[in-house]
Amino acid sequence: MLRISIIGLDSSHTIEFARRLMAPDCPPEQKVDGGKVTAVMRFETPFQNAEGLDSRQKQLESWGIPVTTNLNQAIQGCDAIILCINDPSLHLDYFRQIAGLGKPIFVDKPLADTAANAKQILEAASENKTAFFSCSSLRFVPQLLDACSKVADPILVSTFGPLGKAAAGSSIVWYGVHAVEMMQRALGRGARTVKTIEDKTGALLIVGYDDARRGVVELCRNAWHYGGTVRGKEAAAFVADTSRLYTDLLRQILEFFRTKSPPVDPLDALEVTAILDAAERSAGSNGRVEPVTL
Repeated sequence: MLRISIIGLDSSHTIEFARRLMAPDCPPEQKVDGGKVTAVMRFETPFQNAEGLDSRQKQLESWGIPVTTNLNQAIQGCDAIILCINDPSLHLDYFRQIAGLGKPIFVDKPLADTAANAKQILEAASENKTAFFSCSSLRFVPQLLDACSKVADPILVSTFGPLGKAAAGSSIVWYGVHAVEMMQRALGRGARTVKTIEDKTGALLIVGYDDARRGVVELCRNAWHYGGTVRGKEAAAFVADTSRLYTDLLRQILEFFRTKSPPVDPLDALEVTAILDAAERSAGSNGRVEPVTL
């Protein structure tokens, strides 16, 4: 039984991961075996105030999970760590604090708030020989994987998803990660430029590649659906079934904790963050084409 520490309680994902591991009333089809949450660390961020944290703490404690404000207490005796902080600007600082512990780490989406900080996370992992990965749960949606399997060499991938409003920082980075992750999963690495067009509906990202591949990511406010098309010599369309997002991702996380073999290359997580970073810069410059800087 893996002993798992979770750092961060400002994200609902902490509750959802813990529910699938620890809640007695978790539906059998959503239950994930093989892990136990030994402690959760809480602290306020712009994404959750003390009252909200108190409510979540009560839920966790009802499942037998202790909650602390002390990092050393949170990680004591654990086998692995989930860094589940809703505010991506805090990821680098906390990753540095735990990278030298010799524990495998999952960093919840997005990897960081900027490409520069994401790169420093990879450097810290390399320096400490730390096994880690980071991704959005949308990367493992069966409908996306099925579409990818039907198109051997995609040229154009178009995805859509919501544009949630971030409590701090960039909404494109914070919530656009889901649709960008699907696009990058289908097209792979090699993105070079991003142009962002914003309007009242949301944002449209046009991602260019040197070899004529193209990604198009449509982010829409107040439309909570995910899907897209994958096109090459063949074509496939998909709409994501989000009913098992946390379950499928958590199973990937636990398998990684057991094997220390990441299902997502950290370089993919870095590129996703760099695409988002470029998209945010483009949005801030009235749609100027911005380079994807790794």
